[in-house]
Amino acid sequence: MDVFIVDHPVAAARLAQLRDEATPPPLFRQALHELSRLLVYEATGDLETNEYEVQTPLGPAPAERLAVPPLLAPVLRAGLGMLGAAQELLPESEVGFIGLRRDEETLEPDSYLTTVPDDLAGRSVLVLDPMLATGGSAEHACRIVRDAKADLVSLVCVLAAPEGIEALEATGLVDQVYTASVDSHLNQAAFIVPGLGDAGDRQFGIQ
Repeated sequence: MDVFIVDHPVAAARLAQLRDEATPPPLFRQALHELSRLLVYEATGDLETNEYEVQTPLGPAPAERLAVPPLLAPVLRAGLGMLGAAQELLPESEVGFIGLRRDEETLEPDSYLTTVPDDLAGRSVLVLDPMLATGGSAEHACRIVRDAKADLVSLVCVLAAPEGIEALEATGLVDQVYTASVDSHLNQAAFIVPGLGDAGDRQFGIQ
C-alpha cells in the first residue's frame, strides 16, 4: 500500500483552518471542500484516458476523456463533506454511499447503509473519509468495494494516524492512501492527535 502526503502550500493552509478549534462549521465545510479538491486531484493523476478529436474554432485538436470514471464512495456522514469537491472534478462518476457509525464502547464500525454496485470489475474506486484513525471504518468500506471486485482502491482522507495506516496496510484491501498529513498518534478514545476533532460534528454541528 502506497501512502502519499499531499505537500502543497494551499493544502497546508486549508488543513490549518480545519485544525483550528475556532473555525465555525460554515468555514470548516468550505475548507474541507477546498482541501478535498486538492486531494482528489492528486489521487486521480494515473487514471486511464481515451484519445479522440475535438473541433476548435481554428481547427481540429487532439483530446482525451476518462476511459472508465472511478466510483466515488463517501463514508457517511463525514465523507459527505468531500463528495462535492470530488464530483466537481469527476462529474462523470457514479456515487456509492457507505453508511457507518462508530460504536462508542467497542470503537468498531457499525454499518447501516450501502449503495455500492454489486459488480465493480474493471473499475477503480475512491473511498472518501476525512479521518483514518483506527482503520476500522476504512477497512469496512474498502472491503465492500473489494467484495464487488473493484480494481484499484484508493482512500482519500484529510488526516491519518500511523496506527490506522498500519492496520489498513495489513488488510491488503487498499492500493493507495492520499492524505494531507500523518499525525502523531491515537489517544485512548481513538481520536487522532493533534487531529482536528470529530469531522462530522464540526461540519454539521450535531453529535
